[in-house]
Amino acid sequence: MVTHVPAEEQGDERGALLAFIEEQRGGIRRALLGLTEEQARTRPSASELSLGGLLKHVVEVEQSWAARARQEPPAVRRDASNWHETFQLVGEETVAGQLAYWERVVAGTERLVRAAPSLDDTFPLPPDPWFPPEGRVSLRWLCLHLIRETARHAGHADIIRESLDGRTAFELVALEREGSGG
Repeated sequence: MVTHVPAEEQGDERGALLAFIEEQRGGIRRALLGLTEEQARTRPSASELSLGGLLKHVVEVEQSWAARARQEPPAVRRDASNWHETFQLVGEETVAGQLAYWERVVAGTERLVRAAPSLDDTFPLPPDPWFPPEGRVSLRWLCLHLIRETARHAGHADIIRESLDGRTAFELVALEREGSGG
């Protein structure tokens, strides 16, 4: 799935923020083009990261932050006992399943951002020790955080993909445009 924020919707702040988030999501999706499930689980560098694990992580991050903004619990509660699973496909999880789930998460994020009365609206941060006590952030902050988080991992994905088969981001953009995946 490739979602494009129409040009006429990019002129306002919400549209611009959503377009930047989507641009970074695309980098992660492209890094997976044409790979087998086995390749997506491969860790070709000294890092423990795989492309499938990065995908799962960014999906969980986006879902959990959008849920917090709606003042709902995240779909998956992570703590010290299961944090490592956010970066790896486990059990029956697949890249295709994560991509399908991401489509639903993206639609929810976009509805949240577009429906809010103001990007200045705030929501409470979780009571985790790394957040300030009783801290709050705005929906604008949420969008900027998703851009930063997704971009960081899109860069990791570029390196992992190039380590797997030598394909660079430029080549993957061309493949995506051709409509092929391999």
